[in-house]
Amino acid sequence: MTWTILVLVLGIALYVFSGKLVKQNAKKAADISYTKKAINVVAWLLMAGAVCRLVVPTYLVDVNPSIIQEMVESMQEKQQAEKNKLVRKYVREHADEMSADAPILGNESAEKTIYVWTAASCGYCRRVHGELESVLSERDDVRVVIKNFSIHGVMSDAPARAMIAAKLQGNDKAAKLVDMIMTREYRPQGKSEDPAKLAKEIESNIMKFAKEAGLDTEKLKQDMNGEVVARELKNVRDLAQQFEISGTPFLIINEQAFPGAVPASQIKAALDK
Repeated sequence: MTWTILVLVLGIALYVFSGKLVKQNAKKAADISYTKKAINVVAWLLMAGAVCRLVVPTYLVDVNPSIIQEMVESMQEKQQAEKNKLVRKYVREHADEMSADAPILGNESAEKTIYVWTAASCGYCRRVHGELESVLSERDDVRVVIKNFSIHGVMSDAPARAMIAAKLQGNDKAAKLVDMIMTREYRPQGKSEDPAKLAKEIESNIMKFAKEAGLDTEKLKQDMNGEVVARELKNVRDLAQQFEISGTPFLIINEQAFPGAVPASQIKAALDK
């Protein structure tokens, strides 16, 4: 603000005293006229720039702040459009790779695919799971590929590994386990400050779900630390970085990116585009 005012004062001073400055430094009338015009142009530019710097922020903030909101929304739309181009290109070229090791809900051979980056320990993710189940209950032309994001330490690591490993015993069983983990409470009721103890209790609860889903729990435990699970977790992380996914849930519907807790109505609308 201080520099803007100084520039304004300088512009006014140049304009007011341009005649005197020219007379002192020029001898010919033509030189005086040309130099005075040049100084006046510079003075007007300085004054106009300073006035704009003083008036525009006040106008945008106090008089018409909706312009700023419109500018931000326009910028966000452009950024989202660029992200969708990246997502669309990658999904078309790597769809099989993205779903190879991931649990799939719904019709595995469905025409339309929803990819969801999710974490069992995320409340919004659990809500979106319910929205996705609602969509799947109404139509059989959709499948949901679960990209398990282990982002909350022990709270999300065992569930993510278990859901991925379960697919090695059949996707139908994996789908049952996914639904149990995302709709039931697997976290211990009491608080524990020992991460190792907490992880053990969480895994124990997960194994109870797995047994109920018809899984071989001993094999599941081995597979949770195997090559397939490690590969899928890496794929989830790599794609999250590539698509600039900063949190969960994050959905890709019809090759379009949808960050956040998307309701069933919006999911259906995106599928039908």
